[in-house]
Amino acid sequence: MDLRFTPEEEAFRTEVRQFIRDNLPEDIRRHLELGHPPRKEQIVRWQRILNRRGWATPIWPTAWGGPGFTPAQRLIFLEELYAAPAPEPLSFNVTMVGPVIGTFGTEAQKRHFLPRLANLDFWFCQGFSEPGAGSDLASLRTTARREGDHYVVDGQKIWTSTAHEADWIFCLVRTDPKAKKQEGISFLLIDLTTPGITIRPIRSIDREHHLNEVFFDDVRVPAANLVGEENRGWDCAKFLLGNERMGIARVGKTAERLRRARALMGEPGTLADSSIQERLAIAEVELKALEITQLRVLSALTRRAPDGKPDPASSILKLKGSELQQMAAELLADIAGPLGTIVDPGMGNEEAVAPDWAAPLAPAYFFSRAATIYGGSSEVQKNIAAKAILGL
Repeated sequence: MDLRFTPEEEAFRTEVRQFIRDNLPEDIRRHLELGHPPRKEQIVRWQRILNRRGWATPIWPTAWGGPGFTPAQRLIFLEELYAAPAPEPLSFNVTMVGPVIGTFGTEAQKRHFLPRLANLDFWFCQGFSEPGAGSDLASLRTTARREGDHYVVDGQKIWTSTAHEADWIFCLVRTDPKAKKQEGISFLLIDLTTPGITIRPIRSIDREHHLNEVFFDDVRVPAANLVGEENRGWDCAKFLLGNERMGIARVGKTAERLRRARALMGEPGTLADSSIQERLAIAEVELKALEITQLRVLSALTRRAPDGKPDPASSILKLKGSELQQMAAELLADIAGPLGTIVDPGMGNEEAVAPDWAAPLAPAYFFSRAATIYGGSSEVQKNIAAKAILGL
């Protein structure tokens, strides 16, 4: 098994790196370098720059309007984005709902949605989790009953990232309440301006507004917005989650954060004792092991005939990748030490004490605690790996 990139692939890396260097706006690069999550406007602006180059949808084939990258090119492309650092193309559009529409959608749906997803004319969010149906997603209770040319949707979704900024939501809904848990579920595209939808913010532990509750009260959705067959939405969900978990390891992003940690240890006032240096070295070694695992999965993917089924090894990437994201965030917060103290002006202290590079580190650490939950919790990934890889 050859785990090295070819000369052609390395030439592609050089091309991507140069394009990013020439075209990434400096304000976006600096914002991400400091550890802040990208703002919506920054993601839109950068994705449209990529789209003009034909690179906004790196996992899409040319038949869907994508660049037709090989698996190795996709990996290289993402690595270079993380290293810059630059925002990823919006995963809800590009990695999640786009491939579902491309694989299961009608020709009319492909013509209408795919170009708009690539250019971020539509911003999608994901309506999967519900109270009591998160890791056990098949227990969802949001219903959609057919009335003529529409479905009428009632229920609630929770932990819906960016719903307050989104134009559309892709939802799993129960269309046959009498069917078994994983049957009778359908995949709907819902315009968030439709009457009957209420979005309520959830403030997360980093004090930011990423998450939301979304309520549906007699929401009428055109039947033409059904993707795939009625009552076969679980097939779409499994396909989507396999794509999501392949990209969610974020090896390149963790590598950029560890490089940042090593560089910051020389800043005045930071903590860089022997224990932190040892933890950083351990994290770098574990990341190299994950990188090799990712290359093995990539090598297997290039030899396997596409069948639309997720590779169970993607669960290993998600499991370990999310743990390393947390490890890197914790290291950065510990290196900042007191300099990363969050000052809340509402508590009577109007003067921020953290320098620009330190201020985002504690919030990023807090938010990283969710990495082992979203995209399928670590417990779920262990069950998948035990069943599919170990045969247990």
